[in-house]
Amino acid sequence: MEKQEFMQQAIALSLKGCLEGKGGPFGAVVVRNGQIVGQGHNQVTSTNDPTAHAEVVAIRDACQNLGKFQLDDCEIYTSCEPCPMCLGAIYWARPQRVYYANTREDAAEIGFDDAFIYEEIPLPLSQRKIEMIPLGREEAQKAFQFWKEKADKNLY
Repeated sequence: MEKQEFMQQAIALSLKGCLEGKGGPFGAVVVRNGQIVGQGHNQVTSTNDPTAHAEVVAIRDACQNLGKFQLDDCEIYTSCEPCPMCLGAIYWARPQRVYYANTREDAAEIGFDDAFIYEEIPLPLSQRKIEMIPLGREEAQKAFQFWKEKADKNLY
C-alpha cells in the first residue's frame, strides 16, 4: 500500500465511527514496514472514555499487536491534525512521522475546538482554569527514589 491508501483507510475509519454512532469523525492507522499494525476511530461517546481518540486507540492497538510500548519504526496516518492529548501520546509512542488530513482549524469549524488547551499549556499552574494543587509530594518521592535506585528498570 502507498501513503494515500493508508490515509484513505484512516479517513474510512473516521466515517465508520460516525456512521456507527461511536464518536466523532476521526480515524487513524499505524503503519510498520508497509503494513497496518494498528487502527482506531474515535470512541469517546460509545465508551464514555474521554481519552478514546482515534490516535490513542490506534496506538494502543498497534502496541498490543506488536508487543512493545514504542512505535519508533512506525508511521501514523490520522484523519485530522492531532489534538494536544493525542500529540502527547504520539510523542510518547515515538513514531517516525505523522501524516494528517484535516487541520485543527477544520476541526474547530465543526465544534471540536482544542484552542483552549493549547492556551492553557504554557500558563503557570496558578493561572490554569482547572486548579492544580500540590499534595503528598514527600510521600510520593519514595516511589521516585525507588525507581532511581532500581537496577533492573525498563527505561522508556
